[in-house]
Amino acid sequence: MTTLEFSTEQPTHWVREAGTPIEIYRSVLTEKYADFSGRARRAEFWWFGVINAVAYFVILVGGLILGLISDLLGILSLFVVFGYGLAVLVPGIAVAVRRLNDTNKTGWLLLIGLILFAGIVLLVFYFIDGDRHDNQYGPSPKYVA
Repeated sequence: MTTLEFSTEQPTHWVREAGTPIEIYRSVLTEKYADFSGRARRAEFWWFGVINAVAYFVILVGGLILGLISDLLGILSLFVVFGYGLAVLVPGIAVAVRRLNDTNKTGWLLLIGLILFAGIVLLVFYFIDGDRHDNQYGPSPKYVA
């Protein structure tokens, strides 16, 4: 018979996320583009979401202004909006999966967002703090022992 040993040691030091919000956004788009493994801190997830929303807004407003100037420019701006959406689709899903992994949840939970009003459950998982200790998805990106 084997006995299980549990560590009562609590990590007390946390590691600051690497860089400014823009550096975090760039990191998600380049270094972690399609990285669905590991864990993402709340800061990484939310800064990516905020900067992504601002970028969409700027591109859309710019497209509307160009559309007022010329129909051709308006059509071209639609392609830019569509291209940006495709470009950030994979890293957006990847950072959401890593955020769920940080809370010790599987990335497949993203699929419940397809059910009407069930996305609220995802928001709860995105807001809660990640596991302080290592979990099945890797070491904590925030706390170190």
